[in-house]
Amino acid sequence: MQKIPRIGLISLGCAKNLVDTERLTSVLIAKGYQIEANYEDCDLIVVNTCGFISPAVEESLEAIGQAVSYAPKVIVTGCLGAKAQLILKEYPQVAAVYGPGTRASVLRGIRTLIGEPPQEAVQHVNPSGILLTPPHYAYLKIAEGCRHRCAFCIIPSLRGPLRSRNPDDIYKEASDLTSRGVKELLIIAQDSSDYGFDLKNQPTLSQLCKKLASLKRWLRIHYVYPSKEANKIVELMADNIVLPYLDVPLQHASERILKQMRRPGNTEKMLATIENWRKIRPDIAIRSTFITGFPGETEEDFNELLSFIKEAKLDRVGCFPYSDVDGAAANDFPNPVPLEIREERAAILMETQEQISREKLKARIGKVYDVVIDTLNEDGIAVGRSKYEAPDVDGIITIHNAKGIREGDIVKVEITASDTHDLQGELCSNLQKPIPFSKTH
Repeated sequence: MQKIPRIGLISLGCAKNLVDTERLTSVLIAKGYQIEANYEDCDLIVVNTCGFISPAVEESLEAIGQAVSYAPKVIVTGCLGAKAQLILKEYPQVAAVYGPGTRASVLRGIRTLIGEPPQEAVQHVNPSGILLTPPHYAYLKIAEGCRHRCAFCIIPSLRGPLRSRNPDDIYKEASDLTSRGVKELLIIAQDSSDYGFDLKNQPTLSQLCKKLASLKRWLRIHYVYPSKEANKIVELMADNIVLPYLDVPLQHASERILKQMRRPGNTEKMLATIENWRKIRPDIAIRSTFITGFPGETEEDFNELLSFIKEAKLDRVGCFPYSDVDGAAANDFPNPVPLEIREERAAILMETQEQISREKLKARIGKVYDVVIDTLNEDGIAVGRSKYEAPDVDGIITIHNAKGIREGDIVKVEITASDTHDLQGELCSNLQKPIPFSKTH
C-alpha cells in the first residue's frame, strides 16, 4: 500500500482554538492521514498558534521553533498566522503560513506539501468530529468572530465579524456528542451572549440552552458578557437548565478605564448585577478576568478595581498585565503604564483574590457534591470537578479513596480539605458504585 503521510498537530491558546484544531484533525483523519504523536516521525507538523498578547506570541514562536527542529515541513495557522512576516523572519524554513479560520487553505497546503493518502486509508469520523479533550466533556463552539471593538483586542480583524451557527446544527452536534458518552458540554464563542444576533430569526443563547437541555447533560457557559442575555442565563441556572457557573470577562471596574477600553460598565452597576445574580442562584460560581496597567490607568483607577475585587468576592479570577497587541487601538493611547507597575498591580490583585478564594473554598468543607472524574491513577487517586469548576482554568478536587471508579464517572464526594485554589474530598461512604448521570443538579 502507498505510504500514509504522517502529520503532527500542536494546538496553543484558548478553547476556541482547540475546537479549530479538533475540526482540522477530524478532516485529516477522514481523508486518511495518520495523526502522529511522536513529532520526530512526522512528515509535516501543523502549529495552530495564539497571538493575542505578547506571552502568547512568544509561546507560539517557541512552538514553531520546536516544530521545525522535528519535521521537514511545518505549516503555521491560527491567530499568529495573520502575521506571516513575523513568523517567516524568525523561521524562514516554515513551508506555509495561514491565518485563523482558513482550514480549507491549510488542507490545500498539506496536500501540496506531502500529497494525499491512498483511498484505502480513508476513515469514518463521527459527525461531531474528533475530540482532543477527555471523552466525557467537549467544547461546543456556537459562533465565530466578534462584533465588539474593544481597544485592546484585534479578534474582529483576525477572525472576522460575528457569525452564529444555526441552532439546529449546534443541536445535532451536541446530540452526537452525548450519544458518544459526553457528559459535559462547554459552550464557547468570542462572546456567547451575542449568539444569534446576526441570524435572521435572532435565536438567543438562552433559547439555545433550553433546546440543549433535552439532552440532559451538564451545560457550562463560557465567555458571557454582562447583558440582558446573561441575566436570562442565570435564570436558567435557577431552573437547573445550565450549571451555576458563569465566565464573565469584566476586564476592569473603573468607569474611566472601561470607557477607554471601549467596554460598558462601572463598579456600582456590576456589583448590583452580581448581587442580583446571587439572589437568583445563591450558589452561582462567577469567574472573570482583568487587565492591570491599561494605558492611562492611575493609582486611583487601580484602587477602584481592587476595591471591586474585595467587594464582589468572585470565585475565580485571572489577571494579566496589559500587553500591546499589534494592530490594537490601545497601542497608541497616551500615558502608558511602565511594565513593572503593570506587573506589580497584577500581583497585588491576585494576592487579594487568593485570600478570597481561600475563604470561599474553606466554606465548602463538609459539603457533598456531584464530581465528574477527569483523571485516575493506579494508586486510586482521582482528580475531578464539581459544577463550580471548569476544566483547565479552575481548581480541582482530589479524591484519595477512588478505587473502583472510572474516568468520566460522576460520583458523590464530601469535601474534607481546601487550600488557595483546590479541594480534597472522599467518596461518600454510602455510595456503592458511581451514580449515573441523569440531569443537571
